[in-house]
Amino acid sequence: MQINWFTVIAQLINFLLLVWLMKKYLYKPILSAIDEREKKIAAELSDAKSKVAAAKKEQDEFQKKNDVFDRHQKKMMDKATSDAEIEKQTLLNAAQKEADDLKQKRAEEAKELAAHLNKERSKKTQEEVLAITKKALTELASTNLEEQTVQVFIGKIKSIVGKDKKQFMDAFHAKSSSLSVKSAFKLSAKEEKSIKSAIADLLGEDGNYEFKTDTKMICGVELAADGYKLSWSFSGYIDSIEKSIESSIKETHPAAKKS
Repeated sequence: MQINWFTVIAQLINFLLLVWLMKKYLYKPILSAIDEREKKIAAELSDAKSKVAAAKKEQDEFQKKNDVFDRHQKKMMDKATSDAEIEKQTLLNAAQKEADDLKQKRAEEAKELAAHLNKERSKKTQEEVLAITKKALTELASTNLEEQTVQVFIGKIKSIVGKDKKQFMDAFHAKSSSLSVKSAFKLSAKEEKSIKSAIADLLGEDGNYEFKTDTKMICGVELAADGYKLSWSFSGYIDSIEKSIESSIKETHPAAKKS
């Protein structure tokens, strides 16, 4: 078989021409496009890395700020809780003190009321006892009792000595008018004379007398001269009983002393 060199050379030339045409018009644009695409991808990757770094930085800064805010918020919450607890305790203490003060005040008021009621009850009992005693003495008054009253009074005149006697004599001499003798009942002439005689024996001289009757007195006689006074009556005993009862009330109910 003979080789046709012309055909071989022509095909070789065609192949070389095809390779050159493909390289120039096909491979080169494709390679350029691939390079551009790789550069674009590289740029996008670089930009993405920058954005990721920036985002990471922002995230770290945000986290730091968030941590600071959380600590500040916790501190404020702790302070608010502490202040609320202190205020709560203060209000509770104030309320407790107010309740204790009110309770003590109510107790004192109840105590004072009880003392006042006891005092009033004791006072009423006292008044009733005194009223009954006065009424009984008034109803029991008789001639014999009146005579005994005068005799007791004369005995008191005769028993005046020392300082009392001097005061009586000074009052007697300082008073130019009559001596006042007051009695719960009308004195007989004999009783008036006995009283005058007792006074004359004491003073060594006689004087002017003014005899009066005072129905408010309870079976008694009273002598008065310029501020000096000498008396005896059942009223004195009643007054003594009254003072004794009042003293007993004050000792039993100390709150009554303030009334």
